[in-house]
Amino acid sequence: MTDETSARSSALPASASATTGAAVPAGAGGVPDWELRFRAPRAGLPEWAEDAPDRSLFVSNATGVFELYAWDRATGAQRQVTDRPNGTTDGVLSPDGQWIWWFRDTDGDEFGVWMRQPFGGGEDEPAVPGLAPSYPAGLALGRDGTAVVGRSVDESPDGAHGDDDSDGDGAGREVARGDGGREGGSSVHVVRPGGEPVEIYRHPESAGVGALSYDSSLIALEHTEHGDAMHSAVRVVTLDGATVAELDDTKGGAEELGLMVMGFAPVAGDSRLLVGHQRGGRWEPMIWNPVTGEETALAIDLPGDIGAGWSPDGSALLIEHSHQARGELWWYDLATRALSRIETPAGTVSGATARPDGSVEFLWSSAAQPPEIRSTTGRIVLDPPGPKAPGSVPVSDAWVEGPGGRVHALVQKPAGEGPFPCVFDIHGGPTWHDSDAFASGTAAWVDHGFAVVRVNYRGSTGYGREWTDALKHRVGLIELEDIAAVREWAVESGLADPERLVLSGGSWGGYLTLLGLGTQPESWSLGLAAVPVADYVTAYHDEMEALKAMDRTLLGGTPEEVPERFEASSPLTYVDKVRVPVYISAGVNDPRCPIRQVENYVRRLEQRGVPHEVYRYDAGHGSLVVEERIKQLRMEIDFVRRHLGM
Repeated sequence: MTDETSARSSALPASASATTGAAVPAGAGGVPDWELRFRAPRAGLPEWAEDAPDRSLFVSNATGVFELYAWDRATGAQRQVTDRPNGTTDGVLSPDGQWIWWFRDTDGDEFGVWMRQPFGGGEDEPAVPGLAPSYPAGLALGRDGTAVVGRSVDESPDGAHGDDDSDGDGAGREVARGDGGREGGSSVHVVRPGGEPVEIYRHPESAGVGALSYDSSLIALEHTEHGDAMHSAVRVVTLDGATVAELDDTKGGAEELGLMVMGFAPVAGDSRLLVGHQRGGRWEPMIWNPVTGEETALAIDLPGDIGAGWSPDGSALLIEHSHQARGELWWYDLATRALSRIETPAGTVSGATARPDGSVEFLWSSAAQPPEIRSTTGRIVLDPPGPKAPGSVPVSDAWVEGPGGRVHALVQKPAGEGPFPCVFDIHGGPTWHDSDAFASGTAAWVDHGFAVVRVNYRGSTGYGREWTDALKHRVGLIELEDIAAVREWAVESGLADPERLVLSGGSWGGYLTLLGLGTQPESWSLGLAAVPVADYVTAYHDEMEALKAMDRTLLGGTPEEVPERFEASSPLTYVDKVRVPVYISAGVNDPRCPIRQVENYVRRLEQRGVPHEVYRYDAGHGSLVVEERIKQLRMEIDFVRRHLGM
């Protein structure tokens, strides 16, 4: 790990307020609450084996690193499945509960192979020895032992083999990634019990495995062969790759309407597929039978986006409803078409699953209350041992008129009267949204006396298809128009001190931070950019293939085809206008926002003498190590204190 941070020790102790010097909230032993929130043991929503529902798999940070854990509900026994320095979060249970598949990359680079381990413990082994390393693009496991593996690889320059490593051990990583010298793009491989992997699909554009039918006879693929990476089509094929049916709401790329695979019916002999669509201007489910061609619309009269999953017997749908940054659950009975609400507290449901006994388990939190895995039976499903995370303050809503319509912002602030020093914490994605959910980083800023504003700019999900799709071609600039409107409101309302305004974000939020510092230089006091896009052209050439496809969709082509758009949307274009201190953190193995383009931007800051600090760490697009996350936030807080004179 390298660390180029030249930060001096802060004049204030780590537990002092940024505004008054008074002590921030602290727990036993004087450890600040903000650190305790990160260290508190937490677990993700357990996945369970379809034919062995007592066998579950979940992610937890119990050891200080996010890893996979097996849980036998019948005996109560839990054990750690993976143990790697930079963590593991991608895992799948086989339907019979006998095997745990997990994805092994190298230090967060997201490029690797699937491994598997017996549920009861034992040695790891390559799950599909005949497949070379790749980026994962979906995985489906069948009841008969069939596996369907989606892969994505980068095009090899000059026919270079790149990471061709057919023994599947993940070694031999080169700068250029390839697939045995063949073209980059997406491929799908079927592995029958005892057999070798057989390629049944390949295309230069993005595609992936969506689902495998109950009897393992049909595969649902999501693909973007039409060239629009934001709006997928769905194709159902047999195990030999023959097309059964196609559903393409884009009409070959002519319309911006996407589809999403939500799963085959979990019933023998039932070929119905649950599909998400945007025909009504938002995400909502329908049922499609690819064998008969029948489509069944579902009358779910709820505002906002709607996700869905099957009940274990296929008679009902579990509805996940997202509206105005909150989430809730409903049952939809397919026979009666009745919609009934499942009682959940106000806040955000980040995932839910219907159990065979009729109960529903869900991961819930709010801005004020840490995550809990709850059940409709009234019990806490999984409660990791150890101290609980301290709570935070509730969130309030602000609706601000922007150039493209009303912009929704979420606000958390400390006690007392404003104006406060204020952090605009900009979410990544861009196809994502902030919600009334617990965020340890946000809570830390509030503890230190800052108000925090999170903006669901145009491009965010959760506010309809037009809002999400609005950022095309003027990428970055459109989002910043909305952020600027909310900034003006925050200052005029007395919430934010205009002399102490921090623009901050990670990933796409880090990109918008650097772009905002250059295009709105008078608006911000300093910037904090984590794993950002900094030089859009270099980022395009270095990033993983799936993101190249997304950028071609967003900007309308490659840097060679539309150079003026890449130039207009690149932070590097405006670096000479940056006039405030900049803090940048970047993972040296990041395949999404690669390190070389960050270095290009940093060199320009150095040449101009702009105050800046850079922290490079040995991981990918963020860290799964708790102490590393604390370290990074501590350095950001210290940077802000020093440069704002606090």
